[in-house]
Amino acid sequence: MHMKRRSSILIMALCASLALSQASYAAITAPPVPTGNVSSGTGSSAPSSSQTPGNTGGSSSTQTPGTGADITTQGPGGSPQTGNTTPSGTSTPGGSGQSGTPNTPSSGTQNVGPGSVLGNGGGATTAGTGAGAQVSTVKAPEIQAEGAALIDAGTGKLLYGKNENAQFYPASITKLMTALLVAENCDLNEVVTFSKTATTNLESGAVTINLVEGDKLTVQDCLYALLLKSANEVANGLAEHMDGSVSAFAARMNARAKELGCQNTNFENPNGLNNADHKTTPYDMALIARAAFSNPTVQKVASTLSYKIAPTSKNPSGKTVTMGHKMFYSTDSRYYPGIIGGKTGYTSKAGNTLVTAAEKNGVRLIAVIMKSSSTHYEDTKALLDYGFEYYSALTGGASVSGNRWEQSGEKWYFVKADGRRAAGEWMTIDGQEYWFESDGTMATGWRQAANGEWYYFRTTGAMAKDYWAKSGDNWYYMGSDGAMVKNAYTPDGYYVDASGVWVQ
Repeated sequence: MHMKRRSSILIMALCASLALSQASYAAITAPPVPTGNVSSGTGSSAPSSSQTPGNTGGSSSTQTPGTGADITTQGPGGSPQTGNTTPSGTSTPGGSGQSGTPNTPSSGTQNVGPGSVLGNGGGATTAGTGAGAQVSTVKAPEIQAEGAALIDAGTGKLLYGKNENAQFYPASITKLMTALLVAENCDLNEVVTFSKTATTNLESGAVTINLVEGDKLTVQDCLYALLLKSANEVANGLAEHMDGSVSAFAARMNARAKELGCQNTNFENPNGLNNADHKTTPYDMALIARAAFSNPTVQKVASTLSYKIAPTSKNPSGKTVTMGHKMFYSTDSRYYPGIIGGKTGYTSKAGNTLVTAAEKNGVRLIAVIMKSSSTHYEDTKALLDYGFEYYSALTGGASVSGNRWEQSGEKWYFVKADGRRAAGEWMTIDGQEYWFESDGTMATGWRQAANGEWYYFRTTGAMAKDYWAKSGDNWYYMGSDGAMVKNAYTPDGYYVDASGVWVQ
């Protein structure tokens, strides 16, 4: 096994670039969805520590944006990797390929990622697109809640975020984690006996189903009471049933959260009642919901509109609990087609919180709203509309005429069909993904998104995918979705460490 190494140059560059990217890249919250793969072009011979895979060649053909044209680079231990050099229409960003090492920044101020790899986009003097350019753009929603996150449940990718890594009180959406753990570890026919502590350790006004000490319910009944009625004493009883105490169960919750990739979550109880240390983030909560709604038991319970619980001391005829999430009901003005799971929440400190899962055309989205005054349903609809429109635009955008590239000095811009420059947004042009800064400048070189992932935009502006990129003395592999691969083997068999560096 090769030893992992991390150069001081990488560390300093990462720190510097992070500061720059956060200042200029707060608007980027997720990578675009890949619409195709770009061949990595790396060789098959095994790398060795004596190799110098930074050699580069040049490409002199005039190139256009969207074809993936770029400088020639060489992956670890392989033959040179060459961009598409076939001309298409009038020459545009990227121009001719750059000879020599790809470590010289182009002129002007740009954000850099790990190292200093920036393309030199010289050579092109006029702008335009080939006929029938495929352009897809969807405006990001304006969310009124203080925190929000939208992820693709299939990939876990963050599609939209607003303070997505900031901590908030979650209130009863906490119960999704409780339900997940119970579904993963208990038989639905197990019987839960409720203690005095479980039924009385509640704050004033907490929602319950009026259980008292000695009441018994099956785990199945408990799950419906937990997710439909949001019964807080039921959450306590389930915690005690599994781990003997609320504190022990909270430790299990936190461990499971870490397994799911949550980095800013701390649970103190199974129900989400007010506790100064009980916090999570919109993004972490989306990851938890993704796992919860992937569990068939949780998904079934969390999409049921009505369920009758067995008789208890204060409910001798049983008790019917109903779904509190309004977007499930076709008779409600907030109804949204395709909802397959959800959970509401509210406390005085948390405000309104809402988690919603929806499916359409094979795409499943998870929307999380936190710290909302009263717009949680409106915000959720805006997130889901945005996500589904985004995917629709990527996969089915119509041909658009009149779109064109413009150059000003060494900077490139894209003018949309309505005459406005693309700004602060992703665009798919001729099948390639581009990011345009808030001032409209086409991004090139390294960028870090708000979700922490690194991406590399070629000299043409197209996001690199299935691609080896060099920074300083280190090589990094950009995966099929464009994100830097870390702590894994690449498709061509090379290992990259936790920082993404190829281990020689």
